[in-house]
Amino acid sequence: MTYDLVIFDFDGTLADTGEWFMTATNKAADRFGFRRMSLPEFDELRSKGNREIIAHMGVPFWKLPAIAAFMRRQAEAHASEIRLFAGVEPMLSSLNAAGARLAIVSSNREKVVRAALGDNVRHIDHFGCGASLFGKARHFRRLLKATSVAPGRVLSIGDEGRDIEAARDCGIAAGSVGWGYADPGFLRSLGPDLFFAQVEDIATTLAGTRP
Repeated sequence: MTYDLVIFDFDGTLADTGEWFMTATNKAADRFGFRRMSLPEFDELRSKGNREIIAHMGVPFWKLPAIAAFMRRQAEAHASEIRLFAGVEPMLSSLNAAGARLAIVSSNREKVVRAALGDNVRHIDHFGCGASLFGKARHFRRLLKATSVAPGRVLSIGDEGRDIEAARDCGIAAGSVGWGYADPGFLRSLGPDLFFAQVEDIATTLAGTRP
């Protein structure tokens, strides 16, 4: 293993929450007074950065904490509907077998993440949940301190531009996935250290095995 610690995002990286996210976002729009989005608009926004998306939707930054709390409650209420992407379980198992320590840093609540993981929770060594929209770097730093792993031996894997930003803020490697929320071409343009086109590529690249 090139990396001793691999930190995963949850929504859009391990869990297929795209359809749920669109529905929950439009519920939040009705509640907090910003624009509802159609499916074509959501697709267009996949090639935008998070700050551009927020501006397009007309969301004042001061409302973000309340909106995030609402979205977490929605996720908790619908936790039983959240499913992992195909291939995630063998991929996590392969990384564990190769000696990697695994962590999840997510905006979601830990109980929601654990419920979706099911038996796969045994593969995860650390959780950093409840992160704010642009607060992942703080959770990354906590993990570095708790694990004593050198930043050069840590890889973060996510599906949005903000995941790359947070990794760079902490001096750790940034990996991006092509099956999540953000458009793959947009993510590639940000220059992540690694790009994974499909779930199986993670174990192949990092552990030298095909799940």
